[in-house]
Amino acid sequence: MKNLFKLLLMVLIAAAGTMQCFAFPDVNGDYWAAPEIEILSEKGVIVGYPDGTFKPDANVTRAEFAAMAIRALGQEHTKVAQPVHYTDIDENYWAYEDIQKAVYFDLISNEKENDAFRPEDSVSRAESIAVAVNALTTETISDTKAKDVLGKKYADADTIPEWFVIPAGKAEILSMIVNVPSADKKNLEAERPATRAEVAAILYRMMEQAKLNPNAKLAEAMRKKVGEGFVIDSATVQGSVGTIPAGTIVPIKITTYLSSQTSEGGALYSASVPQNYVTKDKYILIREGASLSGQLLDVRPGLYFRQNGVLILKNALVTTTNDQTTKFIALGEIKKDRNWWMKFVRWAFKGEKLEVPASDVINVKLLEPIEVDLTNGWIYEK
Repeated sequence: MKNLFKLLLMVLIAAAGTMQCFAFPDVNGDYWAAPEIEILSEKGVIVGYPDGTFKPDANVTRAEFAAMAIRALGQEHTKVAQPVHYTDIDENYWAYEDIQKAVYFDLISNEKENDAFRPEDSVSRAESIAVAVNALTTETISDTKAKDVLGKKYADADTIPEWFVIPAGKAEILSMIVNVPSADKKNLEAERPATRAEVAAILYRMMEQAKLNPNAKLAEAMRKKVGEGFVIDSATVQGSVGTIPAGTIVPIKITTYLSSQTSEGGALYSASVPQNYVTKDKYILIREGASLSGQLLDVRPGLYFRQNGVLILKNALVTTTNDQTTKFIALGEIKKDRNWWMKFVRWAFKGEKLEVPASDVINVKLLEPIEVDLTNGWIYEK
């Protein structure tokens, strides 16, 4: 009996370990869009409400959808140099940057300047499907072909907006039109507001298709950038993420004058990346010109016959060329390179003074690993 109890307990534990745990209490494992909701939630593309629920049947605003689409495509860190003007949003609006990125990547058409965006309107099924199709490089089809494809399946194909005919036809060919299993599959319902569950399913399909056939602007943004520079042989690459491991020695260019005789412990200094840090395959990890900053941990002046000058610094931050400021923890000990004879002389006759003019390059050792998105140079913060 005891052995039987143990066996049942083991089965229960194994079953619990293999059960899928869903992030939201109102989305169970049998829900039609549960897999897409779970994946996009894990990736931070979609989030729940403060009470922990997802509310799959609620609507999504146009601004919310733009933000979700940009995150699904991994372009939340892209910078837009020339924003377009909308009459009903400005740079203080919470989704302003995401909307500008959606326009830049041709997800949203902007045919005339000074138009209204309608950020708080609910996004329709037609609008959400069109954005998903716009993210892709697709085969050109005619209006007649699109109507023929749609007419064979949807009873309301003749009533959809004219602007949506070709995007809808492409979406049907690519199996990107989402239909709720319990609903009438014979209707497109193009102008009905899309639910949060439908949006999740549409964005997931867009995300998967964009990995294979992104549009031209997205293809360029998603390409890992290459260049010449200081090669970090120990750096690893997995997908679009490059990692500089802890313990790596990298050069930095000091831009603040330092001296063992006049600098003080705790003093702040600035520096920069003197050349691109690159992987052995030439993928750029951190670009030349990124700003560095830290402080002097220890300063010992050179005293004749007593001690040589010592400067030990700890770098704390990096500001990359795309204006991100994050951790760059590294330690460096400044000393002059000498041949064996001068090393012996300085060992025997102490008193060397150290001066580091602005523009001198020194080496520092990373104390923590750095993970970088190789497509845009964004450093993942931990």
